[in-house]
Amino acid sequence: MSSTYKHGIYVSEQETSMAAPATGTAGLQVIFGTAPVNMLDDPEAACNVPLLANNYKEAVAAVGYADDFESYTLCEAISANFSVIGSGPIVLINVLSPSKHSAAMTGGDIAVENGVAVIEESGVLLSALVVKNGDTELTADVDYTTSWNDDGTLNIILIEGGAGDGAETLTVSGSRLDPSLVTAADIVGGVDSDTLEETGLEVIRQVFPLLSMVPGIILAPRFSADATVAAAMQAKTTEINGVFRCACIIDIDSSEAGATKYTDVKTAKENQAVSSENAYAVWPYAKVGDVIYSGSSLAAALTAYTDTENDDTPNVSPSNKTLSISAVCLPDGKEIILDQDQANTINSYGVATFLNMNGFRLWGNNTAAYPGTTDPKDRWFSVRRFMSWAANTFILTYFQKVDSPANKRLIEAIVDSENVRGNGFVARDVCARYEIKFNEDENDTTSLLNGKLTFHQYITPYTPAEDIEDVIEFDPEALSTALS
Repeated sequence: MSSTYKHGIYVSEQETSMAAPATGTAGLQVIFGTAPVNMLDDPEAACNVPLLANNYKEAVAAVGYADDFESYTLCEAISANFSVIGSGPIVLINVLSPSKHSAAMTGGDIAVENGVAVIEESGVLLSALVVKNGDTELTADVDYTTSWNDDGTLNIILIEGGAGDGAETLTVSGSRLDPSLVTAADIVGGVDSDTLEETGLEVIRQVFPLLSMVPGIILAPRFSADATVAAAMQAKTTEINGVFRCACIIDIDSSEAGATKYTDVKTAKENQAVSSENAYAVWPYAKVGDVIYSGSSLAAALTAYTDTENDDTPNVSPSNKTLSISAVCLPDGKEIILDQDQANTINSYGVATFLNMNGFRLWGNNTAAYPGTTDPKDRWFSVRRFMSWAANTFILTYFQKVDSPANKRLIEAIVDSENVRGNGFVARDVCARYEIKFNEDENDTTSLLNGKLTFHQYITPYTPAEDIEDVIEFDPEALSTALS
């Protein structure tokens, strides 16, 4: 125990009055879809659970990978982020369950060449696979090993000295994943009334508790063209964990049942009921070489990349940012050639598209709420995302202050911290104004006695310079002057 008698120099520390702002990933993509989980050691464990992937290797380890994007939509998002755009991290939520979405293999006899037989069916479930050499059943890792091909098919590699060594044909049977059995209802999901187990979009609730990361963008590539899925995605952008808010990026249906030409986009959007200020609608698909990607997966990856390039601050619109695609197309690969006038018509419906203007770029600033609303905070995609991100950041930063004494020091700490942060945004031209106040007229005695403090924040992000006009005038006097 130290002496109460002091002789010398002493130092003590006081808690910092200003809170350090919380950091997060503004464009964190939470992606719902299907994946070849049969490639994993425990396929069922990767169903309806949020899996964080910071790079391509982690994504493949989490859910498997095959280049059949029509069947495995999460693989499309993995490729769009890590191979085409170069963005991340992402959160993958696979809804394809081997116990629910599987079918019997076609099976039969397959030829063996140089000790290797290829099962030309994708999605083979190793736990149910039966391999025979005549009447003799082979044992995995004793008589043969397996490896996966890029298209999801399976190689059976015979082990020298095993029961299949020297065989010219093998007979295979078993079961395989059947992605065609996954429906819109699986993406929408629900909550089991008995076990409270969450599936589909309901799993969004688990992202923050499990990963300590707030969702920034919700997407379900290809599936979001379904009106039921689109409606559920829009509903899930608010009240995440009761407090957070995010955006969603939705594919406007570009199939034969939707819009196959730009003049039909308005009707397709309305049929899908895509109208939320938190939604960003994209039409149609795009190609990288011969590989076809949904518009939503490319737009989401580019949005996240744009945030990263701007200090993880979502104040810059992804519109007019270039991306490495080679053509705009429909889901069947039929190419579409849009000029600026046609692309602008699509934008007028509150839908973004892709435009080739000395290189392909995403084209469109409006949320899906436009033209139904012209309120700048809800019309502009970048403004809406910044407002939601600012609110999420406020919650994360000052949650530590909840239940502290509601005294003057607490109020000043919040006001000072937030205004210092806001001054930085204004100085960097992120916003025209970012200021918080504690107004006495908004905090009456009754509210204070009930433990409620109300702050008033003024946030004005810059709107995108969507329409730049140059007025050109012929000056006849200059001609006279030049010739005199």
